[in-house]
Amino acid sequence: MKILVCISHVPDTTSKINFVENDTQFDTQGVQYIINPNDEFGLTRAMWFKEKSGASVDVISVGTAETEATLRKALAIGADNAIRVNATARDAQQVAKEIVAVMQENSYDLVIAGRESIDYNGGMVPGMIAALTGMNYLNNCIGLEIEGNQATAIREMDGGKETITSPLPLVIGAQKGLVEESDLRIPNMRGIMMARKKPLTVVEPTQEGQQVQTVSFEKPAPKGAVKLVDPENIDELISLLHNEAKVI
Repeated sequence: MKILVCISHVPDTTSKINFVENDTQFDTQGVQYIINPNDEFGLTRAMWFKEKSGASVDVISVGTAETEATLRKALAIGADNAIRVNATARDAQQVAKEIVAVMQENSYDLVIAGRESIDYNGGMVPGMIAALTGMNYLNNCIGLEIEGNQATAIREMDGGKETITSPLPLVIGAQKGLVEESDLRIPNMRGIMMARKKPLTVVEPTQEGQQVQTVSFEKPAPKGAVKLVDPENIDELISLLHNEAKVI
């Protein structure tokens, strides 16, 4: 079985976010990047299939040279090969089409992508990959088993969970729950050293232009001051909730 895991290069959640160029571009100065957490859940599940059934695992990212450190981390975790499409990721359709162009040169049985990235939270790329390739697609996936050519997946849905079976090839949108957080892997020294020798192939983009243009970014409004109310003064609390917060 051949597995392709899509990797997004995203800012660490502890990074301070700022914008430049009249609030049209993200300021990368001083920002530390990580593997998108939803992608990391998917990558860890792919490692489980590799160890259980001998599957081969490729990772792919659309990005410029600075994304290679993130791909190397994926290799250190256990992926066999890495592919970087040499283009700035500008919108979901561009990213999906670049990934599909690489897929056409290979034959993958399973494509795992995070259901969304934590920077833009678009949640569109895995569905677009499925639409462009005609592969079956399951989103919000929190469980996945494969026997032969048949996949059994569990996905979150409003009010509960749904168990679905599907033949391969298949695209899934991974998220927390596909593996436990405690099962996520931290690269050890051996993995880091081996990752330096694993292939990281750079391919040129096939798409030109972009479908979506960013007009501007805007930070959330600053949090207001906190008012403390004496626990014995219930009347004041009710007054504040009614007249200022207007929630009752």
